[in-house]
Amino acid sequence: MAVMGERVFEDRRDAGRVLAGFLEHYRDRPDVVVLGLPRGGVPVAYEIAVALGAPLDVFVVRKLGVPGHEELAMGAIAGGGVVVLNEDIVRGAGVWPDTLREVTADERKELVRRERAYREGRPPPDLMGRTVVVVDDGLATGATMRAAVAALRRHEPAGIVVAVPTASEQAVRELSALADQVVCASTPPLFTAVGFSYRDFEQTTDEEVRDLLRAAAARRVRA
Repeated sequence: MAVMGERVFEDRRDAGRVLAGFLEHYRDRPDVVVLGLPRGGVPVAYEIAVALGAPLDVFVVRKLGVPGHEELAMGAIAGGGVVVLNEDIVRGAGVWPDTLREVTADERKELVRRERAYREGRPPPDLMGRTVVVVDDGLATGATMRAAVAALRRHEPAGIVVAVPTASEQAVRELSALADQVVCASTPPLFTAVGFSYRDFEQTTDEEVRDLLRAAAARRVRA
């Protein structure tokens, strides 16, 4: 489900609260787990997890940026050795195979670093048979989310729900063919960048990610 038209959110937390309204039918279901893609997807995912009464965790995915134009995704990697490439961008940017291997190796190191930094010794959740709501702050090319869905399939969940506040129509179409459901609150007709859907789009820090994961865990213990 994607809502046609443009909407501007105050910040990621506001976007998460809005998006949670489209996911009400998952509230208080014991099989549901919410996963945020660090870093920007975690504040959005936190609000969704709170609204649904579901546990929150992270799923680390790294974009493979074109050298010199790092914001342009030529692909993405996720845990378990999953690599998703946008072949059109790789060819169009003239990226050599050696360069692609170097970028992938560098991003894999960062993926491992973030896994350790965010989990703080906690094991990843068991996703087999669960309904996974995987969240980011928006989709431009959708490469990172495609890698996430491909990697999550290896865990044999009952279903994968992609939830994002904003996305291009093309990204929604492509993800709809891969995920069991795509929920998007805003699809601007002339999508140029995720940040244009937010009034405050400051970069999320590692410490903020850790704080939100701790806060979500504390809420679950109290509940």
